[in-house]
Amino acid sequence: MTFPLSIRLTMVLGFLATIFSSCAGYSIQGKLKPQALQGVKRIHIPLFENDTLMPRADVMATNSMTDAISLDGTYKLASSGDADAILRGKLQSIRYNQVRATRLDTLRSEEMQNIVTLKWELIDARNPLRIIATGLATGNSRFAIDANQQTARNNALPDAMQRACKQIIGRLTDDF
Repeated sequence: MTFPLSIRLTMVLGFLATIFSSCAGYSIQGKLKPQALQGVKRIHIPLFENDTLMPRADVMATNSMTDAISLDGTYKLASSGDADAILRGKLQSIRYNQVRATRLDTLRSEEMQNIVTLKWELIDARNPLRIIATGLATGNSRFAIDANQQTARNNALPDAMQRACKQIIGRLTDDF
């Protein structure tokens, strides 16, 4: 059964209108950022400050933040001269809590949790007095206590840093 030309043309136009109207108004670029960050495309990240007693934790926090920005892909990393904004951070604290103790001795830990707190602010690179966004992020990780507790703590710290940096990225991209 063949349809007349006018009906075939109407069906083709209806099909094309349905296809092209399904993506009307959607675009990937620029829609993922909060309104205040629409002009920011490149971010510079200087070395984070370290208010804790953990050596080289500032480097670990900075590396976690650059990894999080690179993996997200919304912003590009840039040098201070080419950046639209500067992300300054401070590692405020690393706390440890007991999650589980041995059955016979409650003071002897079997599992612990570390909680990392990062304070951050996004500053306009052209006007350093203008703060675009600021916040506090926390990340945590659990680890089992084995023969060497210091090694267990050091191995769990990068995971907690990455979780805190993902919170920052979530705030810079989705404003949550």
